[in-house]
Amino acid sequence: MAEAGRRILVVDDEPALVDVVRAYLEREGFAILTAASGSQALETVQSTQLDLIVLDRMLPDLTGDQVCLRIRQESDVPIIMLTARSGADDIVEGLALGADDYLPKPFSPRVLAARVWAVLRRAQSTQPLVDHLSFNRGTLAVDFRRQEVRLDGEPVTLTRTELDILGLLVRHPGQVWTRDDLICRLRGCDYTGDDRTIDTHIKKLRAKLERDARHLEFILTVWGSGYKFGGVPDV
Repeated sequence: MAEAGRRILVVDDEPALVDVVRAYLEREGFAILTAASGSQALETVQSTQLDLIVLDRMLPDLTGDQVCLRIRQESDVPIIMLTARSGADDIVEGLALGADDYLPKPFSPRVLAARVWAVLRRAQSTQPLVDHLSFNRGTLAVDFRRQEVRLDGEPVTLTRTELDILGLLVRHPGQVWTRDDLICRLRGCDYTGDDRTIDTHIKKLRAKLERDARHLEFILTVWGSGYKFGGVPDV
């Protein structure tokens, strides 16, 4: 499951497309709300705390452009625009209206999910990051400034990649990361290598951090989706 409370509003008047997007994003752990018109979307924005909006540009009443402009007058909630208009001028115009990303139709739900995570991470990156985190009553401690990890008070030697993966996981406890998510953050979204290398790094991380391979505490698998961090942050 994704972090609790993550709500995404999908605004589109094509029921079949909405069903596909809803199913895929719900599998990622999000709570999905839908609207078939611009006016319904604005009502939902007014009444519900949202984390992101997926907004079709062509709607039966208000246009997606109008909806985006009205939302931006009151909120900085991230917006991903969907549209059949995929020319460079259309994309520039959509971003200028206040959209955070722009995805031409037809699109892959997998790509949309990756874009959703990327936009949410960018939104989170504006928040200050702490230098030190600990979990499970001090069992696991990560010092980002010193690039040190301790398990039960003892230092753990990690490779650069292992430390980068652990850093992504521990900063977002409970968030599911697909292999593509991890590769995009670590190697860049244009990386064309084998995504299964992530599995190898995860296996090595577990060998160094998990005290009981039968009862994992920290690096958890979400079957069919990816990985998440299962540690409980210390207050």
